[in-house]
Amino acid sequence: METEDKNLITAIDTRSLVDKVEMNLVDYFKRNALQPGDVIPKEVELASAMGVSRTVIRESLNRLKTMGMIESIKHKGTVITSPDISSLLQKSMIPHILDNSTLRDIFELRLILEIGMGDLIFRHITDQDLKELDEIVDQEPEFSEDILFDISHEIEFHSKLYSITKNETLKNFQKMLLPVFNYVYDSGLIHKPISNKRYVSHRGIVDVLKGGSPDEFRIAMRKHLENHFQRIMVLEQNNA
Repeated sequence: METEDKNLITAIDTRSLVDKVEMNLVDYFKRNALQPGDVIPKEVELASAMGVSRTVIRESLNRLKTMGMIESIKHKGTVITSPDISSLLQKSMIPHILDNSTLRDIFELRLILEIGMGDLIFRHITDQDLKELDEIVDQEPEFSEDILFDISHEIEFHSKLYSITKNETLKNFQKMLLPVFNYVYDSGLIHKPISNKRYVSHRGIVDVLKGGSPDEFRIAMRKHLENHFQRIMVLEQNNA
């Protein structure tokens, strides 16, 4: 039986300490209801209050800066900022290191977002927007069913829809999803064309935007994306 070496000096897990300090800082922000622009205590004050070194404090603050929660301003100090959520997610949205299950989930998320943004589109759409959508569709082949997998047409048309919502976070989120969207096609994760008679073309969606309602848009968009949903269903069945 091995005896414990009492003279052995074990290393301290400084990463764990940094994690705890980071959590304490976030809790401090919440408890004091700090808002963007509010100045937080200096490093030396934080180190003294928490009983840790300034090195640990600095590393924890650097993490929060990377997350966009704080920033350093000359002659003012470190202040609270409003994080750019889409930017944070984009840093981890690297298709090649995401497993197939996550890629499928993200692909499904894109489909759900587009079905649900009808109210925003109808609230903000203008005659100029409709004109631009018409121009986009006019550049597509006559039968949209034949170009279902043409990424360039999909991106141009759907990007315009996101733009019409006037929701900056949604627009940025769409840009973040594009690399994953492309990778899903290129990797073969979503494969085999599926013919569905309920398919609604881009032209059909524009017609709904011209004289329909948000509810009609949701129905039309769901039918437009029907083939994508069918592929996901087939993929799940194959992996079952």
